[in-house]
Amino acid sequence: MRAIFVMIKCEMGQAYRVAREMADTIPELSEMHSTSGQYDLLGKFYLEPDQDIGLFVVEKVQSVTGVKDTYTLQTFNAFSSGR
Repeated sequence: MRAIFVMIKCEMGQAYRVAREMADTIPELSEMHSTSGQYDLLGKFYLEPDQDIGLFVVEKVQSVTGVKDTYTLQTFNAFSSGR
């Protein structure tokens, strides 16, 4: 599995509804955080190694009603304390 992070900009007043819908309907979603700044939400998704990132974002994330814009970050390595 590989992690991607997607920053999500929502229509005004829709961030919590969008977050709840994604949490309820997208099994690849690991965490969803509300954020301040240019984007409203930050989602962490785990995809299979051969899964197309662009297709996943377009079909699963951008298709949720209330999503206005996304910015995707692909990750390479995860680091944690003690490792």
